[in-house]
Amino acid sequence: MTSPTPDFFSILETLSKYKVDFIIVGGVCGVLHGAPVTTFDLDIVHSRTQENLFRLLSALQELEAYYRGRQDQRLKPDTAHLSSPGHQLLMTRFGPFDLLGTIGAGHSYGDLLQHSDEIEIGNLRLRALSLEKLIEVKEETGFEKDKAILPVLRQTLLERRKGRE
Repeated sequence: MTSPTPDFFSILETLSKYKVDFIIVGGVCGVLHGAPVTTFDLDIVHSRTQENLFRLLSALQELEAYYRGRQDQRLKPDTAHLSSPGHQLLMTRFGPFDLLGTIGAGHSYGDLLQHSDEIEIGNLRLRALSLEKLIEVKEETGFEKDKAILPVLRQTLLERRKGRE
C-alpha cells in the first residue's frame, strides 16, 4: 500500500542504504535548487553497471516497487528492464518513483555525473543534477510539461546567480 503523500526522503534513504549510484533529476532536483515547483514523483538517472543494477534491484525489492498503471498485475522490474536506456515508471510503498536510463538527448548517468552536485539532505549525501544542466535537458526534451516549468527554473538560476554577486 502506498502512502497518500509521497515520501521521497524514504526512497532516497533506501537507495543510499543499498549504495545505489544515481543522480536526482526532474522536479525534485528543481526543488532542491530552490525552484518553487510542485512535483508528484521522484526522478533519478541511475548507473547501469551490472553491480549497480543488482544494488538497485535489492533497493526496489525493499521499496516494494512495481510498474504504475498495471496495479492489477503488480509487475516488478528486473535487471533487463533496469539496464535499458528507457524510463521505468514505478510505484513504491513511499510513492511514485521514475527510474531513467537516460534523459534528454540520451544523457546517461556517466554523461551527467560531471554536471551534478553533491548535496546533503538530512543525514544523506546525494547527487543532484546542476540547475544549468537540468534546464538544458528540459529544453532538449521539448515536452509541454517541461516547457511550462522552464521559466521558473530559469528565474531560479538567475536569482541564485544574483545572490553570488
